[in-house]
Amino acid sequence: MSNFQYFGGLEGGATHSKFVLYRSDGQVVARSEGEGTNQWLIGLDECCRRIHRMLLAAKETAKLDGGVQLKAVGLSMSGADEKESQEKLIKHIKDYYKEDYEEVFVASDTMGALFTATPDGGIVLIAGTGSNCQLINPDNTMRRCGGWGHLIGDEGSAYWITQLALKRLFDHDDSLNISNHNVECVRKIMHEYFQIKQNSGMLQYLYSNFEKSKIAGMCKHIAKGAEDGDDLCIDVFAEAGKVLAKHIIAVEPSIQQSLLTGKGGLHVVTVGSVWKSWKFLKPGFVEVMKRDRTDRRIHEVTLLALKQPASVGAASLGARAAKTSLPMDYDVNAEVFFHEKF
Repeated sequence: MSNFQYFGGLEGGATHSKFVLYRSDGQVVARSEGEGTNQWLIGLDECCRRIHRMLLAAKETAKLDGGVQLKAVGLSMSGADEKESQEKLIKHIKDYYKEDYEEVFVASDTMGALFTATPDGGIVLIAGTGSNCQLINPDNTMRRCGGWGHLIGDEGSAYWITQLALKRLFDHDDSLNISNHNVECVRKIMHEYFQIKQNSGMLQYLYSNFEKSKIAGMCKHIAKGAEDGDDLCIDVFAEAGKVLAKHIIAVEPSIQQSLLTGKGGLHVVTVGSVWKSWKFLKPGFVEVMKRDRTDRRIHEVTLLALKQPASVGAASLGARAAKTSLPMDYDVNAEVFFHEKF
């Protein structure tokens, strides 16, 4: 055991975090979980304390002495998108927890997800409660599309899909835009999910008592409507597929050529519950990707779903920062659910 080095990885969310402890031979020796670690929500002190507690819990599970210093840790975290916030977190850890790690690497939550699935870079496309698209090139240059929140973004997300379905219903009832599809399934879903009897009952949920996650929660019922064959539910998912594909096209000019010409073409790591309804997203997604574009560079796409938490990719990134590498079986970490040439 004494001949091994140890590496940590953290997937740090706003409400929940996951920690993994690797041995230098690529063996996972422990996992632990903890509370949210978004430094903007809980402050730097509490953020670092929570990370430290997860590390100690993992060491205990692995039967490692609490004083064993890890070679490196990679932290893939919500709220760590900007270089300044990353540097502040690293400094704080090195000031107060320098015995824990020899090297500390901090990145956004999208980086951990991407490098769990692939060693070379690609795109992370998030479609959960909200949405975001992040391109990460092999040289670590990046470009983002989306991620601006529900007021001016979140296209293709669960929130956006619900909002679109509601908009179609309300516009139809107002005779502003008559729907090509029957709206009664969406009406029934809205009434039952929000426990209301008429459209005006939605006003409290949309304004005075607004909760983004509450609105987004209706999406799974729209997905059930699509499964049951409702045309309007199917259509709003197809529209989501279109706009998610547009995120990829938006970052296309910045994609380095090596990501486009390797095996499987461009790798896109999908994150979020909306992707569970891929068969309804697919028609719109494929339609947009196949459209003729004079500047087309993407001719092949592989979509992957994670089978391991983003803490795995974070650990790999931490090892790289320490100028070493962890053996990774990427076929175990992620699975391909769509591949097509365009």
